[in-house]
Amino acid sequence: MVTRPIVQQLSIVCLAAFLLAGCGERVAPPPVVEALDAPAPPGSAEPNLAVSAAGEVFLSWLERGPGETHSLRYSRLSDLDGAWSSPVPIVARDDLFVNWADFPSLLPTRSGRLLAHWLQTSGDAPYAYDVRIAQSVDDGRTWSESKILHDDGLQGEHGFVSFLETPSGDVEAIWLDGRNTIAPNPTPEMQLGFTTVSGDGVPGPTQLIDTRICDCCQTSIAWASTGPVAVYRDRSPEEIRDISIVRRVDGVWTEPARVHADNWMIEGCPVNGPSISARDDLVVVAWFTGANDQERVNLAFSGNSGQTFSPPIQIDDGNPVGRVGVNMSASGEARVVWLERVGAEGAEVRLRTVGQDGVRSQATVIATTSAARTAGFPRMAAVGDDLVIAWTDPSETNRVRVARVRSGR
Repeated sequence: MVTRPIVQQLSIVCLAAFLLAGCGERVAPPPVVEALDAPAPPGSAEPNLAVSAAGEVFLSWLERGPGETHSLRYSRLSDLDGAWSSPVPIVARDDLFVNWADFPSLLPTRSGRLLAHWLQTSGDAPYAYDVRIAQSVDDGRTWSESKILHDDGLQGEHGFVSFLETPSGDVEAIWLDGRNTIAPNPTPEMQLGFTTVSGDGVPGPTQLIDTRICDCCQTSIAWASTGPVAVYRDRSPEEIRDISIVRRVDGVWTEPARVHADNWMIEGCPVNGPSISARDDLVVVAWFTGANDQERVNLAFSGNSGQTFSPPIQIDDGNPVGRVGVNMSASGEARVVWLERVGAEGAEVRLRTVGQDGVRSQATVIATTSAARTAGFPRMAAVGDDLVIAWTDPSETNRVRVARVRSGR
């Protein structure tokens, strides 16, 4: 069952409680969805979210300018009941690589520096672009000269970056590294790259931790009790493209292991990556699959830092687009956001909470959007028990929207 935002919630809560009793869904007051007046103007898209150690929300996005120019900007929300700061420009260029599925990010670190990444064209080939990073140590007033995250120096595809700040304050990154896909390589294969970024904003040497993966699905990384755990869509010689996890234990990356054997055989990349969240030993992964011609959004828990996972729990409502995000609450529940198709071309941004016992909440509709690429990927971040969700509204002209979700408990 699906709950609708705000007004409609109140009218159906009693009926929903009656209908859901005994059918595997948790009966609880629905969350309250409140629109936050997003600072991004018309012509904005590709949002991303991050939360600082102090609980400040950072929203970043790409914004179209004159001609072929695009700019990466961000705004800060220090209090969920307050107002966004004036947008701050990070970079503006006419050679940014702008893509609906591969988007920039901003990481606020505990030391107070801000680390940003974006994609910048490096050659004439359609997918020749670099990951560029820059940092600010003066609250965004100035930014360092950008540096390339990877060390191959080749004009190929590099993107789908995920950053992680470790408990010691180090910054680590994973990405899809296309150095091995450049002609005339007879066996072109995308790889999973890893590096650290120093306090001065300088990337270290690249380490390739999986040498054959899917070409253009998002990555995700989190910190578990044993260290970093990273998920991505893998690619077997038989073109099975399931979700794999790698863990760094005692300084060494493990061999890739599947979160679950969906056995999805697909000849091309579905552009639909996984999401991971962790608290100590407890890890949760959400992902999209089309195995056996059945599209699903699944979720699985691990109680041992990602070594093994429970059987998957279906999250969607029967017709998912995918594009998932997951966040684990302090109580160990998983909050999952995804796109669900509605009608021929429409979609809804939906949210569902799942307990470790497999019991699901009702699905809550955050917003109406589109199933098209222009709708992009919804993003989610947690501030205490509340969630902040951002997405691209393509209804008239692209525009980033933001909502706050208050727990209904």
